[in-house]
Amino acid sequence: MITIYLKQHGKVIRNAEVEMLEELGYDDVLWIDLQAPTMKEEKAVEDYLDIDLLSRREAAEIESSSKYAEGENSIVANSNFFAPRDEGDGFVLDPVSFVISEGLLVTTRDGGRKAEGESRTFTEMAKRLQINPKAYPTGFHLFVSILEVRIDLDADFVEAESRKISLLSNQMGDEVRSNEQLIKHINSAQENMMMIREGIFDRQRVLSGILRSEHFPNDVYPRLQLMMRDVSSLIAHTDFSFERLDYLKDTVMGLINIEQNKITKIFTVASVFFMPATLIASIYGMNVVLPAQQLGGLNSFWVTVLAMIIASGLTLGFFRYKKWL
Repeated sequence: MITIYLKQHGKVIRNAEVEMLEELGYDDVLWIDLQAPTMKEEKAVEDYLDIDLLSRREAAEIESSSKYAEGENSIVANSNFFAPRDEGDGFVLDPVSFVISEGLLVTTRDGGRKAEGESRTFTEMAKRLQINPKAYPTGFHLFVSILEVRIDLDADFVEAESRKISLLSNQMGDEVRSNEQLIKHINSAQENMMMIREGIFDRQRVLSGILRSEHFPNDVYPRLQLMMRDVSSLIAHTDFSFERLDYLKDTVMGLINIEQNKITKIFTVASVFFMPATLIASIYGMNVVLPAQQLGGLNSFWVTVLAMIIASGLTLGFFRYKKWL
């Protein structure tokens, strides 16, 4: 799907007819948004601007050099926008490609059903563009504003994950099973924070490339400095969340070890408690003549039982005296 944002009489008008590109000049177009485009739509945009659009695989490259590059007639930037999964916990990464040529912006994205975060970014940007079109005179301003919206959304995701981490902290209990389940949730939260952190680092590399550029209007550089500070604070927040999750995991593991030690202690005390009685029963069960056996009949049995009870009682008293129970 293609969406063309036209500049007409101080307003921005949306249009989805790819054929109209043949009749438009560069000054008439502000933004061309390609969402899961067809080959026909991609070819029309490439012919219109005389550029080559990046494929999804090329846009997904993670090398620093591929995140931002400047050519003779165009600027190319790639960024991974993470978005919540449709089902279950976690995020997915969706690459977005930006091309600025002849002063207008071209964005290429999948925009599938799983790209909720990506869609929210571009939907919010479209609303801002309709409300105040004069604030976006060129594709450069629009590109910086999209990154600005995306960073705000990144902050929302970081705050949401921080709230989940707080809930995990409150769920720590004494039951071993619940703690084992809690470890799984902590591992999932760590994976989510790792993906968020990678996405924020991705934004930082793109912003660094823009700050080194001399092609952007001078009025956007103060905004870029503020955005860099926001990104740095988000990275610091994710680092703190990682440390907090590590602390929670260590605490849960400690609780599990304590619970297991309690169980081991119970079996150890039980085995020591019955050890004297077992020894007595073993001795008097041997096929030899012993004093208790000389008593004859039933009396020898009760003498043996009494000796076992006394030995076990002395063992129990010793454990309590040493405060081992």
